[in-house]
Amino acid sequence: MQIDLSGKRALVTASTGGIGLAIAIGLARAGAHVTLNGRSEDSVQRGLEAVREHVPDAGLDGIAADLSDAAGARAIMKACAEVDILVNNAGIYGPKPFFEVDDELWESYLQTNVMSGVRLSRAYLQGMMARGWGRIVFISSESALNIPPDMLHYGVTKTAQLSLARGLAKLARHSGVTVNSVLPGPTASDGFVAMLKEQAEKEGKSIEQAGIDFVRSARPSSIIGRPASVEEVANMVVYACSEQASATSGAALRVDGGVVDTIA
Repeated sequence: MQIDLSGKRALVTASTGGIGLAIAIGLARAGAHVTLNGRSEDSVQRGLEAVREHVPDAGLDGIAADLSDAAGARAIMKACAEVDILVNNAGIYGPKPFFEVDDELWESYLQTNVMSGVRLSRAYLQGMMARGWGRIVFISSESALNIPPDMLHYGVTKTAQLSLARGLAKLARHSGVTVNSVLPGPTASDGFVAMLKEQAEKEGKSIEQAGIDFVRSARPSSIIGRPASVEEVANMVVYACSEQASATSGAALRVDGGVVDTIA
């Protein structure tokens, strides 16, 4: 399959590292002009350099904006008036007991994980529909279906993304625009590797083996029995953004290694 996104403009939020950066690289390789986003100018510049290392002739630009509030979304809209592909990847996560999660923390998760996608989809979807083509992808999580009791606040926002994506897909029916969610499971992102590093050194294991051990103990339902790579997640996103995925809309596309135990 040859995916060609030449002439398409893509915006990937939170794309200066991890899964977001891998998605930006994948879209750039497919020929899209990619706008990166990070919270600081320094992180954006590092992200641009990282994409150019993999795709030297990529069409790129970047926007520094914090999507934890409406001002950050407005900054992106001002700098990037029109896009064909929107990947809502911005998100925060972290374990915390339910009884210790106050209203302020709930609000911060809702603003970053849900409202950032609401605001940007509201800004760009109508233009996509008017032009007769567009792709919106929400980066959700297997935690949207397999709600983690130690991260209820996170799981709830990821479930909300699935509802939002499905509703937007129906709103955009018959228009040539598709809206989907991608649900990664445990993934060897920068943060995941950093989390494992200390334990791996302590036990004399490689990071790779520590990742396998973590998945098999913390996510025993995993079929592949290892973390996915960021590239494996990005591959699904790039496909969802392609011409070839034109009959896929309103879907929850899992890249969870089989963690969610369902045949549907």
